[in-house]
Amino acid sequence: MANAREIQGRMKSIKDTMKITNAMYMVSSSKLQKARRDLKNTEPYFYLIQDSLAKILDRRPDAGSSFFDKRENKKGKERTVGYLVITADKGLAGAYNHNVIKLAEKCVLDEENDKLFVVGQLGRHYFEQKDIDIDINFKYTAQNPTMNRARNIAGKLTELFETGEIDELYVIYTKMVNSMTVEAVSQRLLPLTEERIEMQDNELVEHYENCAFLPDAKTVFNKIVPDYITGFIYGALVESYCSEHNARMMAMQTATDSAQTMIRELSIQYNRARQAAITQEITEVVAGARSKKK
Repeated sequence: MANAREIQGRMKSIKDTMKITNAMYMVSSSKLQKARRDLKNTEPYFYLIQDSLAKILDRRPDAGSSFFDKRENKKGKERTVGYLVITADKGLAGAYNHNVIKLAEKCVLDEENDKLFVVGQLGRHYFEQKDIDIDINFKYTAQNPTMNRARNIAGKLTELFETGEIDELYVIYTKMVNSMTVEAVSQRLLPLTEERIEMQDNELVEHYENCAFLPDAKTVFNKIVPDYITGFIYGALVESYCSEHNARMMAMQTATDSAQTMIRELSIQYNRARQAAITQEITEVVAGARSKKK
């Protein structure tokens, strides 16, 4: 059994680690709340965009036909599918990055002509180590997602779809199901589907009986769609950011609980070692006194 000094050293080291895990938990909690607040503040704008698209389609179903084009003339290997993969820049977040990369790897390796677009350092490093070609490497940090970054990403990917370089676009990211559960998902962004573009029925959107579109419905639709795609990508970036910090909070909490358990066990060992040392000292004193008496 280790002596009392060694056990004290281990306990001190664990307590120092606990300070780090507690600090990381608090930082992630603060960033998570800020990201949720930013997403909530932008929701009315994107609700209005989706409602506007739904109104245009309700009056002019043929508007924006290019964004609804499923390109059914291309079959099998003729089709090119693009995947936007959103990972984190840092680890220490449990299985957060592993789940996203595992899902992305499964999708991207299905066809040779699929295209890969990556946001986040860990995802970028992983695909580079696996010799998987990255077609566009968005060298934006996954921390603090902004509308400007989402707009730049959406602009490039929309251009690839309009020029025919990709026939479908999927976004692979981590979605927060609730405060305790996150899930890696793959959602199709392009081509658009009318089922996903619905009129909004909430207090954030104003409703008008008669709407006029200038210069015409098709032009207005084509101008609004990039903002709709930007909103989707921004939402995916923020969801991933929230999921990362939520996973990191859970990982740090688990690490802190494990450290506390280790400290309790080491405290018992320390008390036993100290008691053994005291008993030995008493035995030595008694033995010395006896020998002197004799």
